[in-house]
Amino acid sequence: MKRIFSGIQPTGEIHIGNYLGAIQNWVSLIDDYDCIYCIVDYHAITIDFESHMMKSQIMETAIVNMGCGLDPERCSLFVQSHVPEHTELAWIFNCITPIGELERMTQFKDKSKQHRHNINIGLLNYPVLQAADILLYKAHFVPVGEDQFQHVELTREIARKFNRRFGEVFPEPQVLSPNTPRILGLDGKKKMSKSINNYLGLTEPEDEIWEKLRKAVTDEARKRRRDPGNPDRCNIFTIHGGFGSREDLEAIDRGCREATIGCVDHKRMLYEDMMAHLTPIRNRIRELRGNIDYVKEVLENGATRCKAIAVEVMDEVKAKTGLAR
Repeated sequence: MKRIFSGIQPTGEIHIGNYLGAIQNWVSLIDDYDCIYCIVDYHAITIDFESHMMKSQIMETAIVNMGCGLDPERCSLFVQSHVPEHTELAWIFNCITPIGELERMTQFKDKSKQHRHNINIGLLNYPVLQAADILLYKAHFVPVGEDQFQHVELTREIARKFNRRFGEVFPEPQVLSPNTPRILGLDGKKKMSKSINNYLGLTEPEDEIWEKLRKAVTDEARKRRRDPGNPDRCNIFTIHGGFGSREDLEAIDRGCREATIGCVDHKRMLYEDMMAHLTPIRNRIRELRGNIDYVKEVLENGATRCKAIAVEVMDEVKAKTGLAR
């Protein structure tokens, strides 16, 4: 089977954007690929973080992903720092990656503006470690959103540089784009994010989800209920696409355009469909929170399996670079 690698940071509550944009897609891939999914804690420390919260955030990230359907019998789930070969390979890649390549990364520029007081080397080297994450397992595909395309292209370039200089080791991974449209936050303008409080948390209390949803921005051109709307420019309709049936969405589309369905009506429909979809997931998450030993075992088994692959690849890398014992 072709291999897939992707990662998620343990930086806070997992929200609907994470679920629709990444996790749901990961689950859909596990029967057709050898899927390796990683909780990338080393990436999470490139910005300010609370060290006393990290362990619980890692565990919660694992629990939510498993609750969403990442079955450890059908895929590997582990914590990045539990396999030290990630940073070992990243150092070797550092030595063949020009600084200019990293300084032009869009995400580095954006993060540097957001975290002016903490522009560290880790923030600059983020995509090199990401390349090591992917290439350490010789992944063929990387399921990511468009904001990560540039990083995957750098990964391909690093693989080419290494192979040209030292000999063929790494494949050039391809992007595997999800079919889901870009999910914006409740403001309808920026990416859904906990840091700017425009998100719907996957495990938030139902009344809080409804209260947030009730206030969310829709089609701003629709000032009154009797005004016809355009679902193509309504973020609520986009989110609903991840939860509603085709028939219901077609009816809502017509109702909005003909002004027979108001924005609050639509939000209530989305809320009901969302809760119907998420309730089994939320129940499974509650069960896993009560069985932490099992979750730890899953992460340990995942790390054991992935470390065996990583050690074999690093032996090959060291032999090619003259670093072998």
